[in-house]
Amino acid sequence: MSVEAGQRRRLEPDARRQQILSVAVRLFGERGYADVSTTDVARGAGVARGLINHYFGTKKDLYLAVVRVMLTVPSGAVAGLPEGDLPTRVDALVTWFLDVVSRHSTSWLSAINAGGMAGDPDVDRVIGEAIDAAADGVLEATGFAGRRTEALHAMARSYVWLGTSTAREWLQRGVLTRAQVHQLLATTLLAMVDKVFEQS
Repeated sequence: MSVEAGQRRRLEPDARRQQILSVAVRLFGERGYADVSTTDVARGAGVARGLINHYFGTKKDLYLAVVRVMLTVPSGAVAGLPEGDLPTRVDALVTWFLDVVSRHSTSWLSAINAGGMAGDPDVDRVIGEAIDAAADGVLEATGFAGRRTEALHAMARSYVWLGTSTAREWLQRGVLTRAQVHQLLATTLLAMVDKVFEQS
């Protein structure tokens, strides 16, 4: 038995699952849903194809996991924002968002564009859940989590959609620079808090 094979077998289940997911994120981001098979993912991760089914189920289930991980704000992200006044926290929130989408730009764009699966109800549901979670994060970061209403949450969702649309203008179309996107998103959120959230 080779050392490499022994190391592969010694991976804990969570680490193995994460390894498979990382390869799937890259492949679906590069080629889209239709052009990636579970065999491709298994080969890239150095595992048997049956292990993909064991951890994720079908190819579609694996793709949904990819969309979820690319679009859902991690629970600790908002908690990790710096203490300080609102402009400082908003600046840090926007910086964090732009860092994430630029670091994983191909995979993030594929996920937010549904990777050739637009209109699929399961994909739309996962994207919607991620947008809802991001809206909750916006309310938490701006100090409105305790005052959450359906109207406030809808406004925060609208801001999240602005963020995704503006990031596309930068990453996909090359029309805006990162600095322009940052200024637009930070200024807009501060204005929304002052002029809209506070009045709701």
